Amino acid sequence: MLPRVRAPELPHNYSWFNTDKPLSLKQLKGRVIILDFWTYCCINCLHILPNLKYLEQKYKDSLTVIGVHSAKFDNEKETENIRQAILRYDVEHPVIVDSNFRLWEEYAVRAWPTLIIIDPEGYVIGQISGEGNRDTLDELIQKLIQQHQDKGTINFQELSLILEKQRQPLITPLAFPGKVLATQAGLFIADSGHHRLIMSSFDGEILHLIGTGKSGLTDGAFNEAQFFAPQGMAYDAENQILYVADTENHTLRRVDLKRQVVEAIAGTGEQSRSIHPHGGAGLETPLNSPWDLVKVGNTLFIAMAGPHQIWEMDLETSMIKTYAGTGAEACVDGSLTESAFAQPSGISTDGKELYIADSEVSSIRGVGIVEPYQVRTVCGSGGLFGFGDVDGQGEDVRLQHCLGVEFAQNFLWVADTYNHKIKLVSPSGNCQTVLGDGTAGLQDGQDKNSRFFEPSGLSVNGSYLYIADTNNHAIRRLDLNALEVTTLEFFGLCAPDVCIPPNVTATDFNLM
Repeated sequence: MLPRVRAPELPHNYSWFNTDKPLSLKQLKGRVIILDFWTYCCINCLHILPNLKYLEQKYKDSLTVIGVHSAKFDNEKETENIRQAILRYDVEHPVIVDSNFRLWEEYAVRAWPTLIIIDPEGYVIGQISGEGNRDTLDELIQKLIQQHQDKGTINFQELSLILEKQRQPLITPLAFPGKVLATQAGLFIADSGHHRLIMSSFDGEILHLIGTGKSGLTDGAFNEAQFFAPQGMAYDAENQILYVADTENHTLRRVDLKRQVVEAIAGTGEQSRSIHPHGGAGLETPLNSPWDLVKVGNTLFIAMAGPHQIWEMDLETSMIKTYAGTGAEACVDGSLTESAFAQPSGISTDGKELYIADSEVSSIRGVGIVEPYQVRTVCGSGGLFGFGDVDGQGEDVRLQHCLGVEFAQNFLWVADTYNHKIKLVSPSGNCQTVLGDGTAGLQDGQDKNSRFFEPSGLSVNGSYLYIADTNNHAIRRLDLNALEVTTLEFFGLCAPDVCIPPNVTATDFNLM
């Protein structure tokens, strides 16, 4: 615990979200305040959002949570990108943009996420870093409320806020699609913001809607099942089975297209708190934010973003365990057991190596699945702060929070997410920009004339590359021969419980 010191005031001239006017600590006197120092790339920051939401609901008449967004990556400094993250992750408390780390320094913060607790008289009385502290916070808030109720220094009154999701409802047909998978059976889309999966033809005809569109963890028929921000997928064509990383449910799901049912195959629904290599029976082993999948034979390999590891599941025995990574957040090459990753978020394979989009070190990694089972860095600096936008060779390459990778025709396609680009990487580490001019936008066209907005999923089928263009709420298609990008249209697709007439565009609703 910190000594009792007066909390530095919040700057009045900074950008705010989820409120119609700037807030001040003076104005909030009489309430318990939690300042959540976060950055939207950070998996640990995302993990504490449900805990904060729980506390906000429990103490809504006496607790105010304020997110202090202190950006790690250059792309995260843009206010529009922060607003999109608030919408994507359903953040419902006020957020201030901490330009130039002023508040970070004034509150002596050293790591993401860090929570600063301020009592109703405006004094800092605690600081907690990391995740998994809900019960500690709950106990502390109860104690503070009781103390200040006895002193007569608490003000019970619910705050009224205007949320970004009220200003900009997610009524586009797709909402923040995270991953896309192109197969001979059709196109699978993780419609992450709508908590569902979509199967379509390559011409845009909807074949299946899988999931109700409301977040939850429910097995059953396609129209009954529920997901929570699903991401990566892998397809078993022979058995018509789609495997899904149900990311915020911390589970793996199996979608049986013949029986048209969804069932969990791994994870308990609770987030694992262990970062050490371990494993067990699928449905008895807690997982931690599985983000992407690839199937090799009867093995499902998993980019497990939460513990910074690569996992494997034997689909015959249903056993699941750590494959590579110590659990440390770092970039360490070498053997499987000594290697380290940093929020791996994309995975693909050539049958000999897994290729990993290792997002927090902005690098592409190779992980051997045949002898000698080594981990290497294909390209990128390998450092937590070694990011940028530089083409070239090996460690000279700079990417910015890459989330997607796809092996096809002896090359790797990379979604260089925070640079708003698609790049082509050779397995030997040469990296070149193919699509995007580095400006966030939605623009079809050839080569670098096209524009994207935080693309994060890629999949090749035949002569086309499909791109989950996440913040544009769109699926884009690249003709690999003509190098021309077009945006796909999906006929009759609506947001859950909302249908926009066909002659009305998303721009009419101020959605783009």
